[in-house]
Amino acid sequence: MTVATGRVVAGRYELATLIGQGGMGQVWTAYDRRLDRRVAVKLLRPDKVAGQEADELRRRFVRECRVTAQVDHPGLVTVHDAGSEGEELFLVMQYVDGADLSDHLAEHDPYPWQWAVAVAAQLCAVLSAVHAVPIVHRDLKPRNVMVKQDGTVTVLDLGVASVMDTDTTRLTHTGSPIGSPAYMAPEQAMGGAVGPYTDLYALGVLLHELLSGDVPFVGSTALGVLHRHLYEPPLPVRRIRPEVPEALETLVLRLLAKDPQHRPASAQEVYEELALLLPARGTPTGAPLDPTRPFVRPHAPWPDRPRTPAPQPAPVAPVPSVAEKPDVAGAVDEVKRLLGEGRITQAVDILGAILPAAAEQHGEHSPVVRTLRKQYAATLMDDGQYRRALPELRRLADERAAEAGQADPQSLRFRYDAAQCLEQLGEPAAALAEYRALLPYYENQYVSGDPELAHDVRRRIGHLLLALGDRTAAHDTLVRLLHDVERTGGPGHPLAAEVRRTLQWLGQVR
Repeated sequence: MTVATGRVVAGRYELATLIGQGGMGQVWTAYDRRLDRRVAVKLLRPDKVAGQEADELRRRFVRECRVTAQVDHPGLVTVHDAGSEGEELFLVMQYVDGADLSDHLAEHDPYPWQWAVAVAAQLCAVLSAVHAVPIVHRDLKPRNVMVKQDGTVTVLDLGVASVMDTDTTRLTHTGSPIGSPAYMAPEQAMGGAVGPYTDLYALGVLLHELLSGDVPFVGSTALGVLHRHLYEPPLPVRRIRPEVPEALETLVLRLLAKDPQHRPASAQEVYEELALLLPARGTPTGAPLDPTRPFVRPHAPWPDRPRTPAPQPAPVAPVPSVAEKPDVAGAVDEVKRLLGEGRITQAVDILGAILPAAAEQHGEHSPVVRTLRKQYAATLMDDGQYRRALPELRRLADERAAEAGQADPQSLRFRYDAAQCLEQLGEPAAALAEYRALLPYYENQYVSGDPELAHDVRRRIGHLLLALGDRTAAHDTLVRLLHDVERTGGPGHPLAAEVRRTLQWLGQVR
């Protein structure tokens, strides 16, 4: 991809200096002509890796960037704008003045273990906020972490990796999982379902690298590296750096557990363990890019000199609002308009606000309210708000089943969507149980049989088994699925090709 300095993207962002380049795109410093500020612009070429799936990637890219922009945390790079122009996708972000963690490590060898703890603690704070959405970063590595001049850490590329990895089993046409093999968790390498536990593994790799100077597993090929992730134990860091506290070594080994269920339960739990190792408050070194500084002098101005606070404007009294009877019909029309324009977040807010009024006017179990609640649940899912969508879907499923029976197609669809929410929330065991309970209904042609949906459920079961470390059961599930898909749809069926690639990969690393 060739891009010239001075090019203007979206009629607004003038590219200045190329600061990063990879197989899928480039990162530039740029100037926002409208607001006269420096920004960073990432240009992606999905057709380079996705072939005929470029249109789907564009749609998903905009959605993921919108969800990412909703995460409010000082440790995340701010997203200003996103869209497409010609064959490219563009993402406009806050420009971060600092050094990426890979360069930071190279310039400080050996890396102080206190610095490693401080970096990891800040990353845990970011991951905790991200996983609550829920979003899984999928590609946490030193190149995606910036250390700013004041020592604070900023995470880049949130959402971009999940855009390029369009579901938990997406492989490139060369048969390799998308991501960075050196930091890839076993379940991600196997094409299994990813979750918060996947990012925690990558955090363990990153911590091991900061403490020892190298990632725990290296090899001459990507396949060799992934094989070692799957089968070899990591070298304890104290054998390389005896001064590292034993508690820190133990934490790194827990983060690098092969089985996700043996890793810490959450980023919050990891933070609590790291907090015991953080330096006490006192006087920082004075050097820029010291990641312990935010803990040594929390919220201190940078540089370390007194500043005169800006005058604050006098408070303005709020204007009282006039209570009005909600216009349910008008709100429904507004929601339709917003959804047509892709403004999903606003539509969610309006639906959530109008539901109580609609229930009061028409009755909790009226067709109007039922339709609104279906739309609310679907829109929450479109907006990536799986934690809020899950109870709505379960309630809809239970009510419909009570009226029309457990095998009712609409009730089953609500349960299927609820299982997808569980997947996205990083609860593979619960999602697996739900899919297994659904499968007999979709396979029974005399009840609610749907062969295509049954195949999809079986595919998801296989991937969740991979995520849970049961590779034998996953292999058997996917082999049977491949046979049935080829029998009904032929060897050229898209799902058959996808399952075949997964099985080929699984056979290489088993």
